[in-house]
Amino acid sequence: MTVVREAGAPPASLPRPPGGTARPGRGGGRGPIGGAVWPYLLIAPAILGMLYLLAYPLVRTVLISLQDFQLRQLIQGDARFVGLRNYRTLLTDAHFWQVVRRTFLFMAVNVVLIMVLATLVALVIERLGRAGRVTVLSALVLTWAMPVIAATTVFQWLFHSEFGIVNWALKQLGFTSFDRYPWFAHGWAAFTILVVLIVWQSVPFAAITLYSALVTVPTELYESARIDGASARRIFRAITFPMIRPIFMLVFSLEVIWTFKAFVQIWVMTNGGPGDATTILPVYAVQTALSSQRYDLGSAASMVTVLMLAGVLVLYFRQMFRQEGEAL
Repeated sequence: MTVVREAGAPPASLPRPPGGTARPGRGGGRGPIGGAVWPYLLIAPAILGMLYLLAYPLVRTVLISLQDFQLRQLIQGDARFVGLRNYRTLLTDAHFWQVVRRTFLFMAVNVVLIMVLATLVALVIERLGRAGRVTVLSALVLTWAMPVIAATTVFQWLFHSEFGIVNWALKQLGFTSFDRYPWFAHGWAAFTILVVLIVWQSVPFAAITLYSALVTVPTELYESARIDGASARRIFRAITFPMIRPIFMLVFSLEVIWTFKAFVQIWVMTNGGPGDATTILPVYAVQTALSSQRYDLGSAASMVTVLMLAGVLVLYFRQMFRQEGEAL
């Protein structure tokens, strides 16, 4: 039977299915509470794993730094709470402050060289043709992808006193004083080699990141500046750097963190030597904990390292936000 509806009459209501109204796009068995909780359940494993890998070691380090925790306590587990005694011992040690000064010097030299070289490399890549750009970027990626231990081992071979290619090349160029020169037996030489290694490993990431920021600068700004007769240096100062400044500052802060806590390269290549010429705070903490079996002092040194690094970054971000006209 056909139902005829008059023009202008409201449509007849459709019969409702039993069990209430079903909303399209929503799971029939999941209520509003379940829908709100489900995303948190999905990310819960990642958050718990992060807390276990990051928060627990940090809390454990803080507890050990407040205890009398040496080899006996490590085996028997009867550590005694001593408060801030380990920190007082550490902060009144003249050798510790020598290590602190060396750490900041090491960080400053590395970060300045990394940022200058990375900026120059990024500017060069921007001006290359397609083939040259692909070649340079491929070389940077391969350098960046090399494992830290492998790169450190290669540098040890390069500067080997007897079989190293660096001594051979210098000797061929007429520098006979470098015949069998023991690079790792001299503090300044070992320090310089470590700086070269860390800069070589860090420049690719910084250069690629800065290049990705450079390609976002509108070419119209460069064309207008050239029409006005601006030099290349003036264009970089007035246009390029202000445009890429947020990315530049981000890379700068990352390099500060990475160089401040450099450990693997130093430990594998020199173990902090010769003497203490290449000992920085992370190496000092491990040496104190393992060599002297003073796990409490080593933990205190680690916490002081974390606090110093946090202080440097806070000062840096305050300055950055002040320059950007924002409040911290």
